[in-house]
Amino acid sequence: MGSITFVEHDGKQHLVEVEVGKSLMQIAMDNGVPGIDADCGGACACGTCHIIVDSKWVNAAGNANQEELQMLEMTPEKTPTSRLSCQIKASDSMDGMVVHLPEFQM
Repeated sequence: MGSITFVEHDGKQHLVEVEVGKSLMQIAMDNGVPGIDADCGGACACGTCHIIVDSKWVNAAGNANQEELQMLEMTPEKTPTSRLSCQIKASDSMDGMVVHLPEFQM
């Protein structure tokens, strides 16, 4: 099994096991990672599971669809590698992935 590191805004790291097929949002929630609110439960309807994918891992995360891009436009801390964690399904290729959490979810 691989692992993903979620890094809080203050630098605190949470190393969690990759659970293939689950969304990164669900993995974070299952492992008590703070900073992912997930108000809509993963329906890509709120933007409260915003993460910033480390630039080395952008390809592993895949591409955002139009719906996700629209939600990200409302995020005040949006970066070029911002994604909604509910829209990224974990895979074996994500072993070692690092994602950062913004200071605030919208």
